[in-house]
Parts: sequence; C-alpha cells; structure tokens
Amino acid sequence: MSTGDEKYWYNLATGQVEFGMISPSVDRVGPFDTEAEAANAPALLRERARAWADEDAAEDAAKGQDAE
Repeated sequence: MSTGDEKYWYNLATGQVEFGMISPSVDRVGPFDTEAEAANAPALLRERARAWADEDAAEDAAKGQDAE
C-alpha cells in the first residue's frame, strides 16, 4: 500500500501539481495516481460538485412531492 507521499496532489492555493504531501492539507486535494489526474483536479471537483447539487435538487424535489 502506498502512502500519500508517493502520490500526486493538486494544490488549490497555487494551482500546481505536487508529488507527495508538500503543502498543508487545507490547500491540497488528492491523492491521485498520476500527474495528469492531479492536473485535472479542478475539472473533477466541478463535475462532482455539479453531480452532488443535481442529486440534492432531485432529493428536494422528491421530498416536495411527498409533502403534497
């Protein structure tokens, strides 16, 4: 099993990919297996946030229908 020190991370503060846990945890997302995956982190985060928002909206709509 590899540790976070052997993975790639995306630094939210600098917009840079880092190898290993260099930056404070509040500034980084990951881990990722490859540098390319880490570089794609902003798009992945947007995609996941959109999916969660859509899921929440669907749940809210279902709750609203149940109340009727």
